[in-house]
Amino acid sequence: MNKLLLSLGLVGALALTVAIGAASAAGGFTLFGDAQIVSPGNASAHAAQATSTGSQGFGGVDFSVPSGLTVSQLSNLATDYQFTAGSCGLGSPRFSVEVTNGTTTGNIFFYLGPPPNYTGCPPNVWTNSGNLASPANLVDATQLGGAFYEPYALVQATYGSYTVLDIAFVVDGPGQTAQFDNTQVNDTTYTYEPAPTANDCKNGGWQSLSDANGKAFKNQGDCVSFFASGGKNGGAG
Repeated sequence: MNKLLLSLGLVGALALTVAIGAASAAGGFTLFGDAQIVSPGNASAHAAQATSTGSQGFGGVDFSVPSGLTVSQLSNLATDYQFTAGSCGLGSPRFSVEVTNGTTTGNIFFYLGPPPNYTGCPPNVWTNSGNLASPANLVDATQLGGAFYEPYALVQATYGSYTVLDIAFVVDGPGQTAQFDNTQVNDTTYTYEPAPTANDCKNGGWQSLSDANGKAFKNQGDCVSFFASGGKNGGAG
């Protein structure tokens, strides 16, 4: 189990620990805690939503991590987001990146919201975070022995060889419900659209689908066969 630690340096030493599992769902992400897919998204059909007001008191998305990814190679973390309840603050929402060098393990936190206090996010307005892993962006590396706010370039210089174990987007501040869409982790963009099924082959849907290798289908039956075989029967178009 990965441990996500809410850093509350803005208001004191209080901390909340959130346990989540590794990402394994289709699409490269897993919802955890009080999180769900909602509709609509930001100019799209779907978005992810997480809240701290549900039964578990936290929620978010855990993303798959390529094997061997290091801090020096993590160069892009961004998302569209809006609050439908509450606002940003107390270190939430954030990207939480768990890293290790085999001896020391901890999280680097990338906070969302207007710097330098990361508070005052407007309600019901979609906003883009910008790249929170840009060299000049301030991050929290206190779990590794770094500073509460220091440029990510300095963190990369100090901990660049550390292996990335987990990347998650977390909502756990008081009274918060946030939606997010078009989340970017390096070169991968997560739009939270459901994975297509054999049902999507119907009514001409097969014409806009392709197999795992990007090969088109020649007809509806070819498309249905692909899904029925678990992807073993590729497109013949």
